[in-house]
Amino acid sequence: MDDEIRKSPVQEDPGSMNNAVDRSLDQTSLSDADKDRAKALVQRVGHRVELTPENNKRIFRKINIRILPVILFIYFLQALDKATLAYASVFGLIEDTHLVGLQYSWLGSVVYAAQLVAQPVVAYSLVKFPLGKFLAGTVFAWGATLTCMAAAHNFGGLLTARLFLGLFEAGVAPAFIAVTQMWWRRREQPVILASWYAMNGVTNMLGSLITYGLGHIDSSLKEYQIIFLFFGLITTNILNEEEKLIAIERLRANQMGIENYTWKWEHVREAAVDLKTWLWCAMLFSISVPSGGVSTFGPLIVQSFGYNRFETILFNIPFGAVQLVATLLSAYVATKIRRKAPVLVFLSVIPSVGCLMLLFLPRGAGHKGPLLAAYYIISVYPAITPLIYSWQAGNTAGETKKKTTTAALIIAQSAGNILGPNLYTPAEKPLYRRGLISNLVLFLVLIVLYAAQWFYLLWRNRKQASKRNAMGKNADIVDTSMAKIKSELPDAEKHESVQEIERDKSLDDRTDFENEDFVYTY
Repeated sequence: MDDEIRKSPVQEDPGSMNNAVDRSLDQTSLSDADKDRAKALVQRVGHRVELTPENNKRIFRKINIRILPVILFIYFLQALDKATLAYASVFGLIEDTHLVGLQYSWLGSVVYAAQLVAQPVVAYSLVKFPLGKFLAGTVFAWGATLTCMAAAHNFGGLLTARLFLGLFEAGVAPAFIAVTQMWWRRREQPVILASWYAMNGVTNMLGSLITYGLGHIDSSLKEYQIIFLFFGLITTNILNEEEKLIAIERLRANQMGIENYTWKWEHVREAAVDLKTWLWCAMLFSISVPSGGVSTFGPLIVQSFGYNRFETILFNIPFGAVQLVATLLSAYVATKIRRKAPVLVFLSVIPSVGCLMLLFLPRGAGHKGPLLAAYYIISVYPAITPLIYSWQAGNTAGETKKKTTTAALIIAQSAGNILGPNLYTPAEKPLYRRGLISNLVLFLVLIVLYAAQWFYLLWRNRKQASKRNAMGKNADIVDTSMAKIKSELPDAEKHESVQEIERDKSLDDRTDFENEDFVYTY
């Protein structure tokens, strides 16, 4: 670890907006309840371990084998369950349940309305309760709810089922963001977040194929009832102490802490006055409006090109393939260049072109190919959301602040997903002009928001440097969390005393404003 990151007693910075918080934290030792659980483990052992490229790689591989597959499978099930509404719409759901006006649109929106309302409870629960038990309960509950959707025969029954589906799914994305912050370095987070979010693309591929087969079943049940039953029933059906110390060393450079079970209202207040929280909220709202519309109406848009229901389902497979590749590739590029904003700009320009094509291309049998191409170009947009997730996850510290900020983002995302489907209606087919125009405008708004966030984070880093300088520390420090593990700890740092460990803030439950050594990434 670099000498610049060593800690010294904090002096007051008159220009800081957090002077009172800084004084209270630095003049007294943290109570046992306030300590990060990782720091408590290091203090109990009494020394740090040596982090080398070899043991870093070994622990990274073990974490990926033990934790990542569970995350991928759960998120795949969640994405599959939500997609069943779009699949069912192609197989007569709207006609058989006599949906009129915006009723089908509200079946898409109500899931996110429930998620929006549930976020404060989710944020508190993620701080106070073990993640594993929290996820186990919600997974079972949403699978049971989806199975019950097969019994719904009208708008009221479907709306109720979708409401509970959203309620039980509300904690999945926030929990997975928390798990990613807890187990992976900032350099690794974009690819990890993209991996589980890319399950949306896998869903569009495998889900479409499964739905195609289910749609051919000759049964007294309606095709959409079989779809709900099948996917609903599917859903219902690590380290030793030395390795934990290595895992802690991997995350020390993040300067974010790891886990704490104490809810801190001062973190909530800081998240509320932090401009970057609101910029990320605006981004997620802006991308979720087109996401909610296209995810709910995507198959109907393809069907409007002149395809039958089985062709429509099959032509949804490339949409998922493009989504999968775009999500993983963009995360890889962002990791390589250590910048997210330029990649996000590119990802917003591409679907803008697709929207323009769908708005101006003529409809008819002779234009099916170009129309499908435009639809697939739009399918790049899902890669935007996980990059925003990782941008936020890597730039927010403090356990309660992390959970509060994530909750705010999911609320904004849910609001966008509520609005999105209502900008499309079955009555507007085949052009869906209102929805496509709103999507185009929001893709352009996103580019402005990326630029604003970039400049704000640059300003925050300059403010952090000034704070370090005022405290007699080096203004410029090396952000090792974004670099590869290349060398061992200096000999003096391999076996620090308990007092030296206590002075190290990297594992304290401090926010990014409170920790002057925190470096923001763009």
